[in-house]
Amino acid sequence: MVKRGVSRISVSVQPSLLKKFDELIEQMMLDRSKAVQVAMRNFLTEHGWTYKQRGPATGAIVMIYDHDVKGLEEVLTDVQHAHQHVISSSMHVHLSERDCLSVVAVRGEAEAIQNLSRALIANRGVKQVKTAIVSV
Repeated sequence: MVKRGVSRISVSVQPSLLKKFDELIEQMMLDRSKAVQVAMRNFLTEHGWTYKQRGPATGAIVMIYDHDVKGLEEVLTDVQHAHQHVISSSMHVHLSERDCLSVVAVRGEAEAIQNLSRALIANRGVKQVKTAIVSV
């Protein structure tokens, strides 16, 4: 049986994050409830494959990290070498004096790509990792 209606939830966030969120959703002409619903759906779409998809996959891992964190670049290189069987190519872009963008093209078993993505985000100094899998 499917429940109808809505569920009310409470979320704790930093005031500065809420301020930015409210400013953006106002520009988008959304209310908080609708914006949170959109964010939840996007989260499920973006990350759901991580736990469900099996078999061959193709896509890219996009990562932003602080290259001033001692030893981080060596660790990231080691992680990529350990997962070279799913890495087709990579690109490095300097964004600022500290921040770098890395785009890693991947192709292989979904589970191996998931493991690579998790191994990258687990490092101190890695600020964000987005994994985009596309259908071929």
